[in-house]
Amino acid sequence: MTPFVGQRIAVVGLGKAGLPAALRLAEWGADITAWDDEDTARAEAGRAGLHVADPATDFRFDALLLSPGIPHERPRAHPAATAALRAGAPILVDAEFLFRAVRAAGSGARFAGITGTNGKSTTTALLGHILAEAGMPVAVGGNLGTAALSMPMLPDAGAYVLEMSSYMLERIDILRFNVAVMLNLTPDHLDRHGDMAGYAAAKARIFARQAGEDLAVLGDDDEWTRGARAPARLARISGRHACPGGAWLEGTTLRDAAGPILDMREAPTLPGAHNAQNAAAAAVMALALGVPRPALATSIITYPGLPHRHEQVGVIRGVRFINDSKATNADSTARALESHARVVWIAGGTGKEGGIEPLAPLFGRVAHAFPADCAFGGAADVVLLSPAAASWDQFTGFDQRGDRFRALVHAMEKA
Repeated sequence: MTPFVGQRIAVVGLGKAGLPAALRLAEWGADITAWDDEDTARAEAGRAGLHVADPATDFRFDALLLSPGIPHERPRAHPAATAALRAGAPILVDAEFLFRAVRAAGSGARFAGITGTNGKSTTTALLGHILAEAGMPVAVGGNLGTAALSMPMLPDAGAYVLEMSSYMLERIDILRFNVAVMLNLTPDHLDRHGDMAGYAAAKARIFARQAGEDLAVLGDDDEWTRGARAPARLARISGRHACPGGAWLEGTTLRDAAGPILDMREAPTLPGAHNAQNAAAAAVMALALGVPRPALATSIITYPGLPHRHEQVGVIRGVRFINDSKATNADSTARALESHARVVWIAGGTGKEGGIEPLAPLFGRVAHAFPADCAFGGAADVVLLSPAAASWDQFTGFDQRGDRFRALVHAMEKA
């Protein structure tokens, strides 16, 4: 299969997704020029047999595949992006090339897209779990886990479940999601998008190519998503109030217009109203993709959860230790605090715009608070690592921070 034969594609950013993308595109017939600002990454690409050169010096390419984390505009454009824009070449993301390859292969596999400020990883993994449990060929990844161009080709009955960040959504062109959700929007990545309106516009691109027969799912629990629109048929979801035509939490029961789906108390890895909304999104999308309704409850109950997202990592003398290291902003931490009556709270790191002031109404639930390098106390039955800040002051990422917390808890359990 050579869907990109004759196309000259520059790939810039050769990390865990970029280098495999360059190799897959070359396998699919593209003429690839690879580049990274780091010497070691360039050397690895060269050893892999790729042509390595800086495309910014003489941009003569049909497209630029630019790593999502590399800016093409704000706060400062990468030289390769500037060269591509001057040449009139599109700047694309790997998921766009996956979609083109799948359609070029004649496969009718469906695409499900998940975005939002918070909850998108949980919803992505949960939807993938539901589809797999129903026996559907499925590939899960994107911004979470497996990169798009490392995914297998699926048959007509299959589904790609892709977590899509705002950085990725800026760089799609013809990618069409048969089902898509925007869970919520709170201020984030404003240095990249300019302001909240720019951030919302980037996120809303997940619906841009949809048609009337597709499904757009919108969270109804915050102002920005409540006011959003989409060209496809619409379903709204909530963990707090009824959404006729969509799905919502009523008491402890997740339900839709057809009736109850399950009691969320039976789903231990999905605590709180925010996770009820995530489950509502996954349920609505799964039904649209053909999952039988009776299969939903069991699949949601058996969902194993994700590391660093309200993950219970240990119990010591009756105190539960919860790793919520992925909570890098106040809104995400609010959802964790709302799930517990009383906590010892571990917080802090590299603060984001808005700080933790929005959490003030929840401070009554905090027995003690500590910086993110220590904590333990008997004033509550939960010790919660939910930093409401990025980790770059002390760790390479939220995952390293969460792994360290887990390791400390396990060491305490053995002491």
